[in-house]
Amino acid sequence: MSGDEPGPELLIEHSGSISWIVLNRPAQANALSRTLIESFSAALRTLEDEGAPVIGIRANGKGFCSGMDLGQYGGAAVLDPTADSRRLNENVARWLAIWDHPKPVIAAVHGYCAGVAAQMCIFADLTVVADNVRISEPGVPIGGGFIAPTWVAQVGAKRAKEFAFLPGNSIDGPTAVEWGWANHCVPADRLVESVESLAARMALIPSDVLRIKKLSINRAAEAAGFRTATGGIAEMDSLLHAAPSVLAIRERMTTLGLKAVLDEYRGPSSTAIMNSFKE
Repeated sequence: MSGDEPGPELLIEHSGSISWIVLNRPAQANALSRTLIESFSAALRTLEDEGAPVIGIRANGKGFCSGMDLGQYGGAAVLDPTADSRRLNENVARWLAIWDHPKPVIAAVHGYCAGVAAQMCIFADLTVVADNVRISEPGVPIGGGFIAPTWVAQVGAKRAKEFAFLPGNSIDGPTAVEWGWANHCVPADRLVESVESLAARMALIPSDVLRIKKLSINRAAEAAGFRTATGGIAEMDSLLHAAPSVLAIRERMTTLGLKAVLDEYRGPSSTAIMNSFKE
C-alpha cells in the first residue's frame, strides 16, 4: 500500500483496485478544517484520471469524522448570512463532486460520523459501516435544514425527520442498513478488507461501463428529486445560523463552555426511546 499527501491532513493510499482518500486528523477527531476540505476536493480531482478504478473514503483514528471544525467555522464565521450561505453552498458542491465523479466511490465509516460527515456519505455510491459506528446529528441545535434533506432520497422523509428532530440523535450500523443509509454493516476490524473486496469485483467491469452505469442510476435518482433536494439548503441553514434563538445558544456556548451546553441536550436516541417501550 502506497501513500501520497495532497495535504498533511489528508492521504491518498493505493491498494489494488481501490484508491483510498483518507481523512488524517485523528487528534482533532477528523473534524473538517479548511485545509482538509480543500485537500479532499483536490484528491477527487486527481483521482479522476489517476489511481485505481474505484475510490474509497475512510479515516484514520477512532472515528470517521466529527463534522465541521467549529474552531474555524463557528463564531463570527456564521454571523454574515451571505458569506455563510456561500460557504455552505461550496460544501454541497464538494459532496456533489463525489456524486458526479466518473469512478464509483465507496465510503467506509467507523466510529463516530457526526453532523456534515453524515451528509457527505449520502453522496457516496455505496456506504459500508463498521459495527461500532454511530451516525449522529450535531449535539447542539445551532443549525437546521442542511443535513437531513439530503437523507430523504435514501431513508425517506419520516426517518429523515426522526433523525433531525432530536438533538444529538444517532443511529447505529444495523439501523443505518435497515433505514437505507448504508449498504452493509461489518465487523470494524474487517471494514477496509470488505470494501477492498467489493472494489476488486467492481474493477472487473470496464471503467467506461462503470461510469455509464453510475451516470444512468444517478439520473434516475435525480429524476426522483435527489439533486433538487440539495438546492436551497445552504440558504435555509445560513438564515437559521443568525436566528436569535441560535445566537442565544452560541452565547451560552461561549460563557458556559461547549460541554456544559452539550449536557443540556444530551439524551437517548429516538431508536433507544422506542426500543425501551418494546421490552
